Amino acid sequence: MVPTVKLNNGVEMPQLGYGVFQVPNDETAAAVAHALEAGYRSIDTAAAYQNEAGVGQALAASGIDRSDLFITTKLWNADQGYDSTLKAFEQSLSLLGLEYLDLYLIHWPTPARDLYVDSWRALEKLYADGLVRAIGVSNFQPDHLDRLTGITPAVNQVELHPYLQQAEVRAYDSDFGIRTEAWSPLAKGGGLLDEPAITKLAAQYERTPAQIVLRWHLQLGNIVIPKSVTPSRIRENRDVFDFTLTDEDIATLTTLDRGERTGPDPDTFNAACRNARDRVDEDRRMVGVA
Repeated sequence: MVPTVKLNNGVEMPQLGYGVFQVPNDETAAAVAHALEAGYRSIDTAAAYQNEAGVGQALAASGIDRSDLFITTKLWNADQGYDSTLKAFEQSLSLLGLEYLDLYLIHWPTPARDLYVDSWRALEKLYADGLVRAIGVSNFQPDHLDRLTGITPAVNQVELHPYLQQAEVRAYDSDFGIRTEAWSPLAKGGGLLDEPAITKLAAQYERTPAQIVLRWHLQLGNIVIPKSVTPSRIRENRDVFDFTLTDEDIATLTTLDRGERTGPDPDTFNAACRNARDRVDEDRRMVGVA
């Protein structure tokens, strides 16, 4: 079984889930079905991914009891603001075919637009109304989090991998009881899985480099949402609970931190186009966003 972590409101969330960033909507249902068959019960999507409907199709066809699932989606930048957040939530819930969400996140702070505080008030209302079991944020830096009053976010989902270990963000989250969740946990495209320190451990443990990195995340206490559309890799990414890295192994991977992002900087990323293709044209930094 995938272990769970307790969020600051008592809700239990699987520590390992399945992400669908950049999966086309017409391929999403099949991909999520493979993940559910492999034993994943936490699925992470977003309005910006434009595949919430595909996720919903897979959930409806799975036959899995709703109480056994943990579904996350995210508010896109263009929909920030109090009233528009409430409307965007309704749209996402409809596309997913659900009566409630387990976790709803503000996708990016988009500081130039300065609407995330109003958006957070809307999330608090959704939580108070019982439409979502937990609320949180994504890509928030400590100074963004400092402006949120009322309910403390349950989760902060950020780019996090051995090349970008986010020590300051993780420490802030820990101090305030916020769970840190890693998107792009394998830093795909950045050469991480060819890193000699990782391939050496993979050979030692007779595991893949991806499994070594995911195990590192889990032992640090991070929530992780690896993404793949290949059934064998979907299963492989889940098969990380029957071995343990040593403290020395963890220390070795900790030395790999470069402060190297594969996605945008939350302090400067303010794109708000609704259409995925237009968004890339509007701001090339959107490439690699999760």
